[in-house]
Amino acid sequence: MKLVLALVLASGVVAVSMAGSFARAIAQQPTAQLPSSPLKFGAFVARFDPGGTFTMQGQGWPALGGNWKSNGTEIELSMSGGPGGCDGTGRYQFRVEGNRVSFELVSDDCKLRRMIIDRSTWIPASETKSIPARRIERTEGARPPSRPNPADGKGSWPTFRGPQASGIAEGQSLPDRWNAKTGENILWRTPIPGLAHSSPVVWGNRIFVTSAVSSDPKATFRPGLYGDGDASKDRSLHRWMIYAIDKRTGKIEWERVAHQGEPIDKRHIKSTYANPTPATDGRIVVAWFGSQGVHAYDVNGRFLWKVDLGRLDLGAYDVPTYEWGPASSPIIWNDVVILQCDTQADSFLLALDAGTGKTVWKTDRDELPSWGTPTVATTPAGPALVTNASNFIRGYDPRTGKELWRLGRSSKITAPTPIFADGVFVVVSGRGPERPIFVVRSDARGDLTLPEGKTNSESIVWSRTGRGSYMPTPLVYHGLLYVLANNGLFDAYNLKTGEEVYRQRLPLVGSGFSASPVAADGKIYLSNEDGEMLVIEAGPKFAHIATNSMGELLMATPALSDGVMYVRSSASLFAIGRKP
Repeated sequence: MKLVLALVLASGVVAVSMAGSFARAIAQQPTAQLPSSPLKFGAFVARFDPGGTFTMQGQGWPALGGNWKSNGTEIELSMSGGPGGCDGTGRYQFRVEGNRVSFELVSDDCKLRRMIIDRSTWIPASETKSIPARRIERTEGARPPSRPNPADGKGSWPTFRGPQASGIAEGQSLPDRWNAKTGENILWRTPIPGLAHSSPVVWGNRIFVTSAVSSDPKATFRPGLYGDGDASKDRSLHRWMIYAIDKRTGKIEWERVAHQGEPIDKRHIKSTYANPTPATDGRIVVAWFGSQGVHAYDVNGRFLWKVDLGRLDLGAYDVPTYEWGPASSPIIWNDVVILQCDTQADSFLLALDAGTGKTVWKTDRDELPSWGTPTVATTPAGPALVTNASNFIRGYDPRTGKELWRLGRSSKITAPTPIFADGVFVVVSGRGPERPIFVVRSDARGDLTLPEGKTNSESIVWSRTGRGSYMPTPLVYHGLLYVLANNGLFDAYNLKTGEEVYRQRLPLVGSGFSASPVAADGKIYLSNEDGEMLVIEAGPKFAHIATNSMGELLMATPALSDGVMYVRSSASLFAIGRKP
């Protein structure tokens, strides 16, 4: 499943004690002077004039300015006319190390100022950030098994949102109504320990799910429509788990501890430490736990390999101290595992041999942190790997990692997965102000970025701004493009022309929508975070067929296979289907 990554004013305490290491460094340094030259941190540039005034500016943020004075290693900042709560004085300890300046909160009622400055490290604005070379380490296990018979994959749902992330599986004959409390059309329910927003995947008669099991019994996440960028305080010992479940009975066939230890990174308060969905090809199952590594087992639970990518720091592009954790899922294509790794430090695509974990190719890219899963599609112009990201949406040759095309003017935060349908790629993102929808021809090449004010070109069939979804991946079904916003706005467009067919506020929004839509047999299934699943009739007129309660929070996207919908909740895995 994917993370809620909006960044607005973070709530927090007015005063916090300094971390021990920072306090010791402060005590050891002599009286320091702040540099008078411009400094940068994330998206911000600040200047502390020796005359006692300061300015702080960041694109898309209110400009801050006022007066400053220092007393030893403590600085006082005062402003007038700023946002609410910012007229008072903010106090911070600061440390100067060479040409770098670090700040840590003493007290400040101004949430905006506190969010930018606390725990930040600033460097000269003219300095190019040094990025250390990434070390990728592989641990080898057993030899991979032979490739499965392709016929064994019939009815499978091997990756996030199924084949090519389409979200569609026809011939399911699912019921319109079910109820987890009464058991109506619930074939089985299996409790799954821990927290995870990852979705189930299916191959043959097995379902694979992942989870992160905290040693803290109170570990949780916070659903809802809010914008706080805060991280969870849960840094307890965890076990990162992979489960194989019999899809006919719900019985757990095997479970493996892929990794155990304290989390290397923090996670968003709406997130978990197991967001990426696993992938399988019927031979292996691959789970990616961010900084805790990529882990591969055969479908019977035998360890094959592990790849440690080092620390993957994903969070707010403009305030890098806010860590949110990963969400992009691995995909398997032609015996290659493909990963999209866009971080605060370096960004790259990585292709690993599915049988051994050895690197097949690695393509570096200039990107901000991103959370979308890549998609590979077979097109008339050849295979294409498409990635959703902030600087550019890009197309690559999945055989080599060579870039084929790029498209700018996307959002600064991207989470939805690209999809391929009817000969075009659809890529969206929902962070304002852009919030674009792009429909791209499969044979596109070169720089496709549209000039200001233009909405189509030889390679762009059509585009819109202000209508992209933030978390849910869109759905193309029977010639219509459906886009589901977190706040419950459900849009339908003609895929060929971009004409709006309808815009509908869903009847039950509650805490909002994070899971992506799936479809079968002329019906669309939408899951809100409160555990209500809506059944919508597909077509040019909106029709709400039914609402079904699961009784547990829903963040993950369902999987469809052989007449059953598998729904991952915050505590369980459900099998929904017609009872005999």
